Amino acid sequence: MSSTLRRRDGFDGEKLIGIPSGVLRDIIQPNPALFPLYITHIGYFPKALFHYRERRKGCEDNILIYCIQGKGHYVIGDQRFEVGANQYILLPATDLYIRYWADYEDPWTIYWVHFTGPQIDAFNQTLHIIPENGPINLAFNEHIIDIWHKTYQSLEWGYSLDNLAQANMRLTYLASLFLYPPKPSLPERNKKDDIISAAITFMSSNLDKKLSVEELAQQHQLSCSYFSMLFRKGTGMAPVDYLIHLKMRKACQLIYADDTKIKDIALSLGYDDPFYFSRIFKKNIGQSPEQYRLTVKKSQSSG
Repeated sequence: MSSTLRRRDGFDGEKLIGIPSGVLRDIIQPNPALFPLYITHIGYFPKALFHYRERRKGCEDNILIYCIQGKGHYVIGDQRFEVGANQYILLPATDLYIRYWADYEDPWTIYWVHFTGPQIDAFNQTLHIIPENGPINLAFNEHIIDIWHKTYQSLEWGYSLDNLAQANMRLTYLASLFLYPPKPSLPERNKKDDIISAAITFMSSNLDKKLSVEELAQQHQLSCSYFSMLFRKGTGMAPVDYLIHLKMRKACQLIYADDTKIKDIALSLGYDDPFYFSRIFKKNIGQSPEQYRLTVKKSQSSG
């Protein structure tokens, strides 16, 4: 592409905001608790023919680009990728060489955000955001576009602390929609999801019983190992641990509700031994049932 045709911005219908350095210095950076991550630039480039950016020393910000039409290309370090419609890229803050540009024949339409902050390194490390990740598929999501526009609008209204806080809190939510796309609605859920949902419903309806993994698996004619694998993958917890979680949550509700004896609460949740129940409760809640009741009563009287 001829250098005379390259453009960083100036596209018909574009939206573009860069947060002034003075605002970053005087409002955002002195408040790391409020702004662990914050936007530095945000934009929308429709059919961005000749769009081209080269960053020889990398970028101090993360760069999020969501392509909804057309396609583009990018290089990071010694790797080259193509990104098309219904894909996004999330480049981490890096000192590697970066270059990205719109395809000449089918230029991309993109929503994009640059963001950084005192937690950017931890954010990237925890979520494994690395240069090698490449483009990620993401079905077109109108909600993402709506949140982007609301984020942009907050900044468009000015750089008061309220507007900046609102925009940057939305940034976290916006990032989550890319990193953790919404799960399908009920009619679209697959059989595996239905198995997990049914198991949770059954557990919730039988908190007074001593359920085993075998019983839960047999309901769906599955082996214990396969059922446990499905359940852990869907919930992040083993079936037994999830059942304990439900029982302890119910125990908290019962302790909060009235002065029912702890041993009776234990029995109602399938624990014959109140001392064992107390150990499990403390392990999961951080306090013994008696301590929890005192804490609840104290908070009620002070409220």
